[in-house]
Amino acid sequence: MKHGTNSEADLMRGYMRYLKLERNCSANTIEAYGRDVGKLLDHLRPAGGSVVTVGADDLHAFLAGLRDAGMGTVSQCRVLSSLRSFFRYLVTDGYRADDPTENITSPQTGEHLPEVLTPEEVDRLEDSIDLSKPEGHRNRAIIEVLFSCGLRVSELVGLRLSDLFLPERYVRVTGKGSKERLVPISERAVRELGNWFYDRSHLNIQRGEEDYVFLNRRGHHLTRTMVLIMIKRQALAAGIAKTISPHTLRHSFATALLNGGADLRVIQTLLGHERIATTEIYTHLDDNTLRREVLEHHPRNLPRGDGGAAD
Repeated sequence: MKHGTNSEADLMRGYMRYLKLERNCSANTIEAYGRDVGKLLDHLRPAGGSVVTVGADDLHAFLAGLRDAGMGTVSQCRVLSSLRSFFRYLVTDGYRADDPTENITSPQTGEHLPEVLTPEEVDRLEDSIDLSKPEGHRNRAIIEVLFSCGLRVSELVGLRLSDLFLPERYVRVTGKGSKERLVPISERAVRELGNWFYDRSHLNIQRGEEDYVFLNRRGHHLTRTMVLIMIKRQALAAGIAKTISPHTLRHSFATALLNGGADLRVIQTLLGHERIATTEIYTHLDDNTLRREVLEHHPRNLPRGDGGAAD
C-alpha cells in the first residue's frame, strides 16, 4: 500500500487520468464521476476525513444525507456507482487495502419507464417548428435525426460532416468510450438534413467548427443544453404535455423498433449498449402490447381445427 501524504487534488488528478487513459471514458462521464466524488470530499472535509481512511459507516451517513436533502433514488444510485469506481481505483493503485463500498447496497429504484413519444407525436413536434426562422430547418433535422437514429444528445452535437454517408444511408456515431458504430439513417432524416445544409451554407462558420453538422447562428457547434432547451420549447409549442428531453427521442426510437418486431440484439447494437441488460431496461412494452402478443402467438390461443376439444 502507498504511504505518505496524498492531497485530494493529487488523488483526483490520478483518478481522472485513470478514467481517461485506462477506462477510456468519455469527457462527459469523467466530469460526472468527478462531480459525484466531489460531493463525498465536501462531506468529509469539515471533519478532517479522508477518502483513504473513510469507512462504510461514513459512506452510509453520506448517502443518507443525500437522501434527506431530497436527492432521488436514481441519482443516489448514480453517486454510489461513481464512488464504487473511485474506491476500486484507490485499491488498484495501492492507496487503500479495502473497498468500503463493497457491502453497500444500491437504493431500490423500482420500475421506472421513461416517457416515450409515438411517431404521430414526433410529427407534431416537427410540425410545430416555425420554418421562417433561421434555425427552423436545423431544429427539424435535429429532431428527425434523434428519432430516426436513436442518438444520445452528446453524439448528436458531436456529429461531423465526415461522419455522414448519406448516399449509403448510414452515419458513423462515436459513442461512450470513443467506440464507433454505424447507424442507418432514414430517407426523411436525409431530406431534413438537406434542407438544413442549404441554410447552413449561408452561415459565417467559425474556424475549427467547419466539420460539425449542427451549428448555432454564430457558427459554433451546439451544446447539449441548447438542444435540451429547444426540444422542451418545441414540446410546449406542440401541446405535448409529457416531460421530454433529447433522451426521450432516443427511447422512442428503441420502442418503435421493438414494437415493430425488431430483435433486441439489433436494437442493442444500434443504441451502442455494451450489455443486453441495458437495452432490456431501456425499452419497454406496455400491458396492452404484451396481452396482444400472448393472444396472437401463444399456442393455447391459436384457432384449432378440431373445434378446441381436449386431447
